[in-house]
Amino acid sequence: MFVDGKQMHIALKKGDVGRYVIVPGDPGRCEKIAKYFDDAHFVASNREFTTWTGTLLGEKVSVCSTGIGGPSTAIAIEELVECGADTFIRLGTSGGIDLSVQGGDVVVATGAVRQEGTSREYMPLEYPAVPDFDVALALRDGIRAAGLKVHTGVVQAKDSFYGQHRPAVMPIAPKLEYQWDAWKKGGVLCSEMESAALFTVCNYLRVRSGAAFHVIWNQERRDAGIDDVHAPDMEPTLKAVIEALKLLIQRDREAWA
Repeated sequence: MFVDGKQMHIALKKGDVGRYVIVPGDPGRCEKIAKYFDDAHFVASNREFTTWTGTLLGEKVSVCSTGIGGPSTAIAIEELVECGADTFIRLGTSGGIDLSVQGGDVVVATGAVRQEGTSREYMPLEYPAVPDFDVALALRDGIRAAGLKVHTGVVQAKDSFYGQHRPAVMPIAPKLEYQWDAWKKGGVLCSEMESAALFTVCNYLRVRSGAAFHVIWNQERRDAGIDDVHAPDMEPTLKAVIEALKLLIQRDREAWA
């Protein structure tokens, strides 16, 4: 929604961003990501939305933060699409669920549990929250080529951080604990807060999206008495996602030549 020539939340106009946009949650990560672009420059900052634009392999690319959770993510995607973007890569952090996932690993989502509210205002729950296949494949291949351990599979997207970490004190504790047990038994890889909204909104808008999550730790490994690595530094994942985006750009050029 343009107001006085700019989108009312992200404060951008057409031409401010490239067709490819990396969408982290934290505004503080935008400059860190943009330093890997060529000719990077700051564009705008409003609320939780900070944007930088540059190039990769001669292609105009951007990074725009979305804040925490589905509502602000959906706002960012809606407005970025109106500014000309059509391919989105979520770069975020997560906590492991499946015991095979350790701190320092990367999870590339092939689908998301819709345990949040934003996507329900776009599509009924029967509709799957899934990424674009080509974007997900480029993320997997690029991150693997960078030498990081990458998992592919279903992730959980939720609205309440503390509903996950302190379920026993919540008024609906039995429901939260039952659902968490189901995600574990179903092989869900990690927990985060934006992917279901991202995938659902992008599919509705007929644009592409994918998501890669740096795993900080895995509470289930600790609870099971299994060694786990605490890995707060996501710089290796950040660099790997940049390489994956380059790979996607190259593949797009070949496919559309």
